[in-house]
Amino acid sequence: MAQTEYIVIRAQEDGVNVIGLTRGNDTKFHHTEKLDKGEVMIAQFTEHTSAMKIRGKAEIHSAHGMVESESKK
Repeated sequence: MAQTEYIVIRAQEDGVNVIGLTRGNDTKFHHTEKLDKGEVMIAQFTEHTSAMKIRGKAEIHSAHGMVESESKK
């Protein structure tokens, strides 16, 4: 079984959206979570999730380092 990658998302403002996108011929939204300031979500890429879209100010930590997303305002 291949290991899948995890990312950690830490909201830096209320209302950060984390949106999971599907694999396959047609990429579609399949899951959405809303985080408030200080909340942390640990997410995993799976056979169904090929990408994640993060809207709002957040820190995103992965095996590749840390990146910050901009505020949605």
